[in-house]
Amino acid sequence: MAQKSQDKGVAGAVPAVTHPGDIRNVVLVGHSGAGKTTLVEALLAATGTIGRAGNITDGTTTCDHDPAAIRQQRSVALACAPLVHDGIKVNLLDTPGYADFVGELRAGLRAADAALFVVSAVDGMDATTAALWEECAAVNMPRAVAVSRLDHPRADFDEAVALCQRVFGDNVLPLYLPMLGDDGISTAGLLGLITRRVLDYTAGLPAEVREPDPEHLPAIVESRNELIEGIIAESEDETLMDRYLEGAEIGTDILVEDLEKAVARGHFYPVVPVCAQTGVGLDALLEVLTAGFPAPLEHDLPAVTGVDGTPRPPLTCDPAGPLVAEVVKTTIDRHVGRVSLVRVFSGTLRPEQVVHVSGHGLADRGHPDHDADERVGHLYSPLGAALREVRAGVAGDLCALTKSGSAETGDTISAKDDPLLVAPWEMPEPLLPVAIVAHSRADEDALARNLARLVAGDPTLRLHRDSETHQLVLWCMGEAHADVVLERLRTGGVELDTAPVRVALRETFTVAAKGHGRHVKQSGGHGQYAVCDIEVEPLPRGAGFEFVSRVVGGAVPHNYIPSVEKGVRAQLERGLAAGAPLVDLRVTLVDGKAHSVDSSDAAFQTAGALALRDAADKGQPTLLEPVDEVVIRVPDASVGAVLGDLSGRHGRVLGTEPDTTAEGRTLVRAEVAATELLRYAVELRSMTAGTGTFRREFARYEPMPSHQADRVRAERG
Repeated sequence: MAQKSQDKGVAGAVPAVTHPGDIRNVVLVGHSGAGKTTLVEALLAATGTIGRAGNITDGTTTCDHDPAAIRQQRSVALACAPLVHDGIKVNLLDTPGYADFVGELRAGLRAADAALFVVSAVDGMDATTAALWEECAAVNMPRAVAVSRLDHPRADFDEAVALCQRVFGDNVLPLYLPMLGDDGISTAGLLGLITRRVLDYTAGLPAEVREPDPEHLPAIVESRNELIEGIIAESEDETLMDRYLEGAEIGTDILVEDLEKAVARGHFYPVVPVCAQTGVGLDALLEVLTAGFPAPLEHDLPAVTGVDGTPRPPLTCDPAGPLVAEVVKTTIDRHVGRVSLVRVFSGTLRPEQVVHVSGHGLADRGHPDHDADERVGHLYSPLGAALREVRAGVAGDLCALTKSGSAETGDTISAKDDPLLVAPWEMPEPLLPVAIVAHSRADEDALARNLARLVAGDPTLRLHRDSETHQLVLWCMGEAHADVVLERLRTGGVELDTAPVRVALRETFTVAAKGHGRHVKQSGGHGQYAVCDIEVEPLPRGAGFEFVSRVVGGAVPHNYIPSVEKGVRAQLERGLAAGAPLVDLRVTLVDGKAHSVDSSDAAFQTAGALALRDAADKGQPTLLEPVDEVVIRVPDASVGAVLGDLSGRHGRVLGTEPDTTAEGRTLVRAEVAATELLRYAVELRSMTAGTGTFRREFARYEPMPSHQADRVRAERG
């Protein structure tokens, strides 16, 4: 995000606004391949924001500037692309459609005031898109639908609309119908249902507005009646329906006004057919974005507190109010450094202003709580990767700032003399572990630097260094997310490999046993002499470790008894053949021998460790593996497949229950060994067509099946 505004293809002036009423923040959502990025590119070209539209195949689109996006030919990160239409600045937020990048999607939803669902007229939609509609409905976010890819030979607009109505529910109605060209195949224009006019794109943009041909009238009349009834049902004028039923002609101005109000309130969801390649419907869609979607003034703002958690009055979208902004995305540019995309909720952000940056509540993701005062440098209006300098960022707008020393995704930017904290948005838990290993010591230093940058910008990435397995583990959202993270590390100059993830195990005795430890050495000079006898008993699971001395007659001098315990504890930590710590044992020192000259603290530590290892040969040790309690949220249709899969993983199903937060979904509760969950994030997504989610929490340790334990000992021994 460090390119200059004069970069190739950037043609339009930098959009500058001074009032929130002249801003629309719209997030584009939909499954991968629906055409979101291509649609944004077409809208930018249609409004003169860029000189010409790029394409995904060539890697020349404005929003997909990330090298990973170009290589994979799909969006992997949130991108902002503002345009101006009829004096209104529209901040388009292009989000990835693949489920692994849900963190980028969540950030886009946080920054937006309305959502445009892009549904392919060829491929329909996936279950994730349907679930996202429910989420937007839960917060009453205004929505509209763009049916894309009309130029494809298999495009079926009517079926796409019918699908949207089945999945999304009531009040999903088209404002326009596609009009075929003279060849009977291509889409040459749109039939306006409210205006009863034809938008003819035969000569390109802007469309020629004309009267419909006689053969178009029956389709217009039928669909128009349904549309008008839907608009009137949401009208605040209670007499409108009576007048309509009595046969009165409802004026176009009244219908348009009521339509815009219903869309802005989130009660009506217009459908617009569009074709990014030919330009069909782009102007009609721009009208919906600017006239139908609400300004930031009409959108509820997140709650704020003081940095100490004290409640504060609700925010209002006032450029003269207290400064409150939120970092919705952070990237690291090798030339500019840290680049933060910021949504200003209240007040006005200005260059050279001293602000307070606060980040709290994400310590478990590798983001320690932090507070710092910083001076804002330059402010920019981002256009994909290009940064175009602006004078200010007013309440309701999106802007970018650079060279912040501490700003991370999710941080709050507020006034220095009145620091505030915005309530964080919900971030999914990363559940796919990837162990990474640097090639050399030099790579370890570079790896640490690059990981810090990645974690700062991606709250869905969690970094964990396991003190038991000594592995550096990245917790990712899925395989595609992991691929992008690893590619960014490698392009940052880090040579690394991945390794199988090792689960931290435990070991214990299954029966009582006796052990004899003898450490006697004489090699000239001061010798070493220590002998001890112990008894080891298994304790209940979770009881920990107990050390007891029953030595009589001074067989082991009193001052060496702690030495025996210290040696036993050291061996407990080191483990046995599998290298797993020993737990839930009582070790009793019953006898021993000492030498008046050669005995020492170190000698009795060694003897204690040897005694425990000797007892292990007779105590039938067993490996313990961690068992997690999991709660799996899946569509009702996938419950059978999930239960069968859990059985194959030797999971213990605790029960199922309806999900009270979403209709048609079930919660499955089970206990599963952690070793069986290493790739469950990927496999659950496959079983449920991307709609299944789960969370996990450690429950306890349980004995590992003997055949698996033998294999682990062989691998780690």
